[in-house]
Amino acid sequence: MTHAEEVIERAHSVVAALRAKREREAERRKEVFGRIDVSKPSPKPNGSIQLSLKLQ
Repeated sequence: MTHAEEVIERAHSVVAALRAKREREAERRKEVFGRIDVSKPSPKPNGSIQLSLKLQ
């Protein structure tokens, strides 16, 4: 096996390891964040509302 073939082989193994790690992390995120309940956002008022700010 030539040096170039060895380099290519190592590069393929690194890419495969990174892909496997990325897939494991994606599965973990899907499991963790899949349990979080996502509700609809609260409705926004139609017009502008002035809120009072009582300082004293």
